Amino acid sequence: ESTMAKSERQKLKLLILRDYLRSHTDEQHPVSMQQILAALEGEGIRAERKSVYDDLDTLRDYGMEICKVSGKNGGYYVPERDFALSELKLLVDAVQAARFLSEKESMALIRKLAALSSAHEAELLRREVVVTGRAKSGSEDVCRNVDTLHAAIAGNSRITFRYFDWDLQGRRRFRPKTYEASPIALCWDDEKYYLVGYDNREYRIKHFRVDKMVDVSVIYEDREGKEEFSKMQMSEYTNRLFGMFDGNLETVTLLCENHAANVIIDRFGTDIPLMKTDAEHFTVRVRVSVSKLFLGWIMAIPGVKIVAPERTVDMMKSEIKRLQEMYL
Repeated sequence: ESTMAKSERQKLKLLILRDYLRSHTDEQHPVSMQQILAALEGEGIRAERKSVYDDLDTLRDYGMEICKVSGKNGGYYVPERDFALSELKLLVDAVQAARFLSEKESMALIRKLAALSSAHEAELLRREVVVTGRAKSGSEDVCRNVDTLHAAIAGNSRITFRYFDWDLQGRRRFRPKTYEASPIALCWDDEKYYLVGYDNREYRIKHFRVDKMVDVSVIYEDREGKEEFSKMQMSEYTNRLFGMFDGNLETVTLLCENHAANVIIDRFGTDIPLMKTDAEHFTVRVRVSVSKLFLGWIMAIPGVKIVAPERTVDMMKSEIKRLQEMYL
């Protein structure tokens, strides 16, 4: 090997050492000076101990935290990472639980997350992952769709896309029209990922399942509907939509037995006032999208009754009647 090539390798020595320490060490896995020298040798760099000590000092000056453990099994390790193992575990679990991602997309994301930890921790993270056999729905394009949607939101642009539903055979059935919308935000609700957008043809805010959108394209025309949306905050918006089904937004008054406070706060957050009516009951006013799903949710909670407005109470009565006739 020429002297030129050797000196080039020497220039890379610090970077190779930095990468080696980041990916091969953590508190439980320090590396000895012998292992460091062997790793450098593997990269075609011959080094003396003394020069490596100097390099470690240089990396410390650069701001890298390198710890030394003395003793028989001691050595050097890098303690700090961008993410703690527990944080990565949490993110991996979230990806694993996201049913809107295909198995392929889940695994690709988990591999990238695992790569942010040391090799030993990455192995631990990957070993625990099970995404096979999950009821993953939709398309293989969720990540690509999200990319396009973010670009459209950032560029204040509209989008066009096609949308499908599932038929009895589990096949995609595309809706005949091509949608045009102004994307406002993306949100995750009840295991599904939605685009909240303003439908430019129907002049109203709607939501679309990101995993059912296909051929998403950006068209460079300014977005509409931002005024309608700026009136409400995103978290508020997802709280009031039940499973993202359309319904009219209403302020509904509920009379609840005290034990139901847990379910109400879980759904609507802690900043909603619960007004005491007597020793056993409280009243709460919530702004929600009144759909059959909302009525079903109310039915499923013992001790919760809709008391106003009258039209919502009537909707509940006719829904109870419909169910009763269905099960006669």
